[in-house]
Amino acid sequence: MKIPFLRRIPAQYIYFAHSVISDIKAQKSYKEIQDVSLVSRDSFQRPLLYVNYIDPIILRGYANCEIAQIKPEKFHIKTENIDLELEMKKDPLLESGQGHITVCGRESYYYSLTDMSARGIINIKGEPIEVAGKAWLDHQWADVAYSKDRWNWFSLQLSDGTDIMCVEYDDGKNKDYLADIIYADGRQEHLKNFTLTPGKQVWKSKKTKAEYPQSWTISMPEKNMRFEVRSLLPNQEMIFGAINYWEGPLEVRAEVAGKKISGAGFMELVGYPSDYSYLLLAGNELRHKIQRKIEESGRKIFRKIGWK
Repeated sequence: MKIPFLRRIPAQYIYFAHSVISDIKAQKSYKEIQDVSLVSRDSFQRPLLYVNYIDPIILRGYANCEIAQIKPEKFHIKTENIDLELEMKKDPLLESGQGHITVCGRESYYYSLTDMSARGIINIKGEPIEVAGKAWLDHQWADVAYSKDRWNWFSLQLSDGTDIMCVEYDDGKNKDYLADIIYADGRQEHLKNFTLTPGKQVWKSKKTKAEYPQSWTISMPEKNMRFEVRSLLPNQEMIFGAINYWEGPLEVRAEVAGKKISGAGFMELVGYPSDYSYLLLAGNELRHKIQRKIEESGRKIFRKIGWK
C-alpha cells in the first residue's frame, strides 16, 4: 500500500503503533493497527518519555494519540480506544540486572514496570467504559532489526506479588533465554536457565495460516518454579507488514517451592511461519473500510432527504 505524500516527510517522524483490547467474557478483541504513525516534532524531545502521534489515514476522523511519562512514576497512554493513567507501585525491573540485554548478539535497553495501578476509559464500539485495575508496562528500545527473528515472550503477575518476565529468542541459528524476577519486597533475580514447552492446544489463523500454541509449560528448576499458562482468547493475531504475530492475556497456574499460586499474564508470539500476502490483505481491508465509509455516508444522506 503506497501513501505518496509520506515521501515528503522525514523518516524520523514515521513510526507504527498497535494496540488491542481483549474482552474475555464476550470472547472478542478490538484491534488498532496503524501501519503508519506520524509523530509530532516535539516527540522524544522532553526529559521524560513523550510521544504524540496520529494515524494519517483518517477515514474515521482524527484521533490524537499519546504515550507520555507525566512524572517519573506516572504515565499517560492514549489511543483511539484507550485513555489510561498508570502509576508505579514497585521499582522498575531491570532486565539482566542492568536494564541492558543481549540475546543472540542483539543488544537493547530494557526495563519493565510490572506492578502499576491503571485508571481511565476504554472505548468499545464507540461506547466509553470507565475502568480500573492493574497494569504492566514494558519499555524496550534498540537500533537493530528484529523482523526476521522469532520469539516467545511472557509476563507473569502472581497473586503473591511476584512478577516475572521470560523470553525465548531465536534468530534462526541459535536460541537464547532470559528471565527476570521481581518479588513483592522488591528483590530482583535474573537467570538464563529455564525451559519453555508448548502444549497441544494450537490456534490457526484463517488469514495467515500461522499456528500459535495457546498453552505452555514454563519450568525454572533452579528457582523451584513451574508455570502452566494458557490463552484466554485465541483470536489475537496482529498483522503488520512482513510481520504477523499473536499477543494476548493468559491464565497462570504456578507452583513455587511446592506451593500452588494463581496469577495473570500476557503472551507475545512472533515470527511463526505464515502463508499470506500482506499487500493483498491490507488492500482488501482498506477497500472494505472505504466501502463501509461510503455506505455510512449514503445512509446519512438518505435519512436527511427522507429515503429509506
